Amino acid sequence: MSAPQLVVHRDKELMAQAAAARLITKIVDAQAARGHASVVLTGGRNGNGLLAALAEAPARDAIDWSRLELWWGDERFLPDGDPERNVTQARQALLDSVPLDPSLVHAMPASDGSWGNDADAAAAAYADELAAAARPEDHGPVPTFDVLMLGVGPDTHVASLFPELPAVRETERTVVGVHGAPKPPPTRVSLTLPAIRAAREVWLLAAGEDKAEAAEIALSGAGEIQAPAAGAYGRSRTLWLLDAAAASRLPRALYPPASP
Repeated sequence: MSAPQLVVHRDKELMAQAAAARLITKIVDAQAARGHASVVLTGGRNGNGLLAALAEAPARDAIDWSRLELWWGDERFLPDGDPERNVTQARQALLDSVPLDPSLVHAMPASDGSWGNDADAAAAAYADELAAAARPEDHGPVPTFDVLMLGVGPDTHVASLFPELPAVRETERTVVGVHGAPKPPPTRVSLTLPAIRAAREVWLLAAGEDKAEAAEIALSGAGEIQAPAAGAYGRSRTLWLLDAAAASRLPRALYPPASP
């Protein structure tokens, strides 16, 4: 378990640009060290804002896109191409404009796919896909992701792990179907906390005043059942990337004065 580190930016636009630059560096370094990189994407306004900023970044061409493997932390269980699906939004923001290897882009199943409307079967299939990609050196049922990104919800949820619901209590499975989510759509597919914690680095993104209370709760020692964001951490690094509004309820001592 890695203790959280905080970086606070002036506003959400600067946060997205800085996070995109940070991600480019991390991917390039991983590719230089091991020949490939793996990243878990998140949806929502902060995740999509980061991807849009990456699309505009001049340094994006430093990435060898053909050697980048992409996964998702969660997905709305809707038909393929639905505008509310995370993968649809990610394609519009970035993915359709870069030369990715399609075999390395692992979208979560859609509700009109091979598993029909069975979110639990779709989750099991995605878990199998993760297990097939895991290498012996990963020592587990999922790859050791280089970076796993998570948006933090106003209720402290991450991925589709909501406070007190069964998915956040899961300790064995790596992917689960989520039913009765408190925000629409109610049916989703999500990585679990054990899968999230397989990542080398976990980045939690929060911008806006509506995220201030969630950041305060998650960083004040709350339990992961009540505050799922508190249970999301990486093997070597846990990084909270916030704007000033989201950090407004945090003690200034939690983050360095140099944070722009």
